[in-house]
Amino acid sequence: MKTKTLKKDKVNIITLGCSKNLVDSEVLSGQLLANDIEVVHESGKKDHNIVIVNTCGFIDKAKEESVNTILDQVELKRKGKLDKVYVTGCLSERYKNNLEEEIPEVDAYFGTMELPNILKQFEADYKAELVGERLLATPKHYAYLKISEGCNRTCAFCAIPLMRGQHVSKPIEQLVKEAEGLVKMGVKEAMLIAQELTYYGLDIYKKRELPKLLHALADIKGLEWIRLHYAYPSKFPLEILDAMKERENICNYLDMPLQHASDNMLKAMRRNITRGEMNELIHKIRETVPGICLRTTLIAGFPGETEKDVEELKDFLKEHRFDRVGIFSYSHEEGTSAYDMADTIPQEEKEARAQEIMEVQQEISFEKNQEKVGKTFKVIVDKKEVGRYLGRTEFDSVEVDNEVILNADKKLTIGEFVNVKITKAYDYDLEGEVE
Repeated sequence: MKTKTLKKDKVNIITLGCSKNLVDSEVLSGQLLANDIEVVHESGKKDHNIVIVNTCGFIDKAKEESVNTILDQVELKRKGKLDKVYVTGCLSERYKNNLEEEIPEVDAYFGTMELPNILKQFEADYKAELVGERLLATPKHYAYLKISEGCNRTCAFCAIPLMRGQHVSKPIEQLVKEAEGLVKMGVKEAMLIAQELTYYGLDIYKKRELPKLLHALADIKGLEWIRLHYAYPSKFPLEILDAMKERENICNYLDMPLQHASDNMLKAMRRNITRGEMNELIHKIRETVPGICLRTTLIAGFPGETEKDVEELKDFLKEHRFDRVGIFSYSHEEGTSAYDMADTIPQEEKEARAQEIMEVQQEISFEKNQEKVGKTFKVIVDKKEVGRYLGRTEFDSVEVDNEVILNADKKLTIGEFVNVKITKAYDYDLEGEVE
């Protein structure tokens, strides 16, 4: 065992899973720092003596990655390279008892809402006055803004309510203050995230208030891009589109996971919407905000899915020609209503169906990118890799969407906006000259 020294603790936080988890890690970092505890995020230096693993428990692959990461850190502790290993996040919330039994070497497990209890391990106090303040794990020019926690939806495949609880909105004033703080730190793009954006406000204001929040955020000087992630299609508040159209700094971008297009599957998934209603909504969105980038996420291999359902989904993609599409193979999650259904489609078949669907989208994406050649777009410079700059248009979010390869005859600053004339287009990326 490593002998205790008088050396000050240094904490490394490892974040797995989604952007909502990343925000939780940033908030935890801010609280530790405010308590005079040194903290880093996913540091490769190995000069820390404590690790906190913020886990994901969403689907099988994510759970496996989380468990493997915990085991790796426990092994480092066994070798005397770490003093303490703590585990928090969704996997810990959902499987705490199992984890305590199977990996007892972890010093303590915490659920998703136990930040004050984590701080107690460091004899630190939760500082309420820091609400909204955090240590960014992203590059300083963009950040995620979590507007609510939890979800009230009852989608058959989803275990999120089991791990994150019921929907709780943050007040508009609090979010504005948080966004103003981010801008002071250098943030120019705020990506609004929640398990379900369109439900925002129903719990505290008794009505959907996302449009009101958007206007309040759009008033913040220096916030140049506001991006919307994870909007639920059923009872979609169309006023969101009006705000998008009226306010220049709200990106013409909407991430709306539809999950499927076959009425059989939509009903089995408990999505509370039909293909006909989705068709109508998509037409309305594009009619209200011409040129909007629509991103969606789909699931392949849900229990009972037939080849006919897959063909319907492919036809739907060809009909609506989404700008961006992500796809998951169905994961059979205990505690969900779909868990009672027979998961008879083999994993290889699920993945084959996902691949088949993505091949349809790949062609659409290539054609849509070709249409951009010769046009000029406002691009944010994200990073420099292998001697070249990479950026994004307002139609692209971080990590999940297209990048623009920037050809420039001058030095660019990370986080600045430049005008770029597109000269080449690929399946998922663009290339252009900085003007």
